Amino acid sequence: MVGGKVTARQQNGAEITAFNALAFLAGEPDRLERFLAASGADAGILRDIAGNHDLMVAILDFLLSDEGLLLEFCDTTGTKPRASHQARYVLCGE
Repeated sequence: MVGGKVTARQQNGAEITAFNALAFLAGEPDRLERFLAASGADAGILRDIAGNHDLMVAILDFLLSDEGLLLEFCDTTGTKPRASHQARYVLCGE
């Protein structure tokens, strides 16, 4: 963030990270089921991820809550762990 403001580039990057995290979770039924159980969401809501920052944050929170899962995501997608933390920060507006 620049001067406390989120740039469009940061926002887009954060959303892409959240979409990638969802794709990673959806790529393995057990991972997706664990996320749905933990979040209380149903699979139908996942289609509405675009523009739903609460859902994006929930996906990233789930990923960040499990270091092993986070590292697997990072290895699979080439994402640095710090980028996942930053994406959550940007999407939360904190």
